[in-house]
Amino acid sequence: MSANAELRMDQLPSDPLLHILSFLSFRDLIHCSFVSRRLCDLSKHNPLWRTLCCKHWLLTEADRLQSGASWRCLFRQYYVDLGRYLQYYPVLKRAWEQLKDFLQQRCPRMIASLKEGATEVELDDIEVQIGCRLPDDYRCSYRIHNGQKLVIPGLMGSMSLSNHYRSEVLLDVETAAGGFQQRKGMRRCLPLTFCFHTGLSQYMALEPAEGRRVYESFYPCPDQTAQDPSAIDMFITGSSFFQWFTSYVHNVVTGEYPIIRDQIFRYVHEDGCVETTGDITVSVSTSFLPELSSVHPPHFFFTYRIRIEMSVAASPEASCQLDSRYWKITTSDGNVEEVQGPGVVGEFPVMTPGKVHEYASCTTFSTPTEYMEGHYTFHRLANKEEVFHVAIPRFHMICPPFREPLVRTKVAESYASRFDRDDEFCDEDGDDFGDPRGIKKAARGSADLRETSSSWKRDRQYAKSQND
Repeated sequence: MSANAELRMDQLPSDPLLHILSFLSFRDLIHCSFVSRRLCDLSKHNPLWRTLCCKHWLLTEADRLQSGASWRCLFRQYYVDLGRYLQYYPVLKRAWEQLKDFLQQRCPRMIASLKEGATEVELDDIEVQIGCRLPDDYRCSYRIHNGQKLVIPGLMGSMSLSNHYRSEVLLDVETAAGGFQQRKGMRRCLPLTFCFHTGLSQYMALEPAEGRRVYESFYPCPDQTAQDPSAIDMFITGSSFFQWFTSYVHNVVTGEYPIIRDQIFRYVHEDGCVETTGDITVSVSTSFLPELSSVHPPHFFFTYRIRIEMSVAASPEASCQLDSRYWKITTSDGNVEEVQGPGVVGEFPVMTPGKVHEYASCTTFSTPTEYMEGHYTFHRLANKEEVFHVAIPRFHMICPPFREPLVRTKVAESYASRFDRDDEFCDEDGDDFGDPRGIKKAARGSADLRETSSSWKRDRQYAKSQND
């Protein structure tokens, strides 16, 4: 072949062309099919679409065999149905699968309580019913599983302290729509979870109103110091449904949240919060209880779970019994309190080689962050005169981010205007919830989501027009 001879597309070998095409997105692959007959034929190569099916829809060879379709056809079927959720589906689908795999052997009742996914039509009908658009990440998750049946224990975590019990069910979309809020102080808020025992729910804001940011999740907390009953403070639990759900699943499947009596307990173990003294190791995890807390007045309720373990390698002579405890408590405003007393929650555990003793206790503070540390006093069983201390590691208790309602800010502004005392009503934490710029930013985010939805609709129409 002469040096200046043109190289035609149909003269190029298939293997290098297929290798190049394997780096393309599914949209680019479709575009290539319009370039020439050769590229059109190569772009239908099944291994290319198998990779894309695995990447975007997490499909396996078993799924393809069950469908009886080619990989390209299978991709198109899923895209027509779920294409609008392309940016969320693989992550949310994987999160659901990881959660179910993890809980199957540990909490089988929870797996049995999961509902089949809602249809696109059902979600559209819910939007018409509540008069609000559901975010695509929420819709995507509910296409996979429509929450769970109203049973105990709840999928979204439990907490138990003496006579107090909480277990949050992940609501199905129909039940959530029935609890959609239109009242002042909670306008345009959709419940995500519900607890039968406390009535506690986490909500998702579907519009940026009353100090909330669009799509963030929160626990509502009435302002007990305000005259207006619509003054609702918020303990923020997530910036979006996607972040809220995937972070929760991560904590469950990594063991951050312990499984106790077939339930998920939302205790958090702080890194490095372990202390070993001789043969005894003490570790601590903590949890914040929003249903027993308030921002106004400041009352923050925490529970902590302590594990005391004696090494299996310890000698029998090392066996001992706990006599007393000592705490040093430091709040975020610098106040220090010291507490000591007999036993732990009324018990005096005996520790022998390999023995583990766990207990839970609680405390309240008027500041949102504080830490505790201290020691236990033990005596040897073989010699009661031999007394020693076992260190308790420092552990922090940190309240989730919280925000005051917009109605409270407006009331403050009106009083400021009346008495001409603007300096007393400044927003100390610099939050922009009362700033119109925050609402504009949320509106821009909604516009981006609308554009994504429009792109999906155009692509879906194209996918429908194609033949395998």
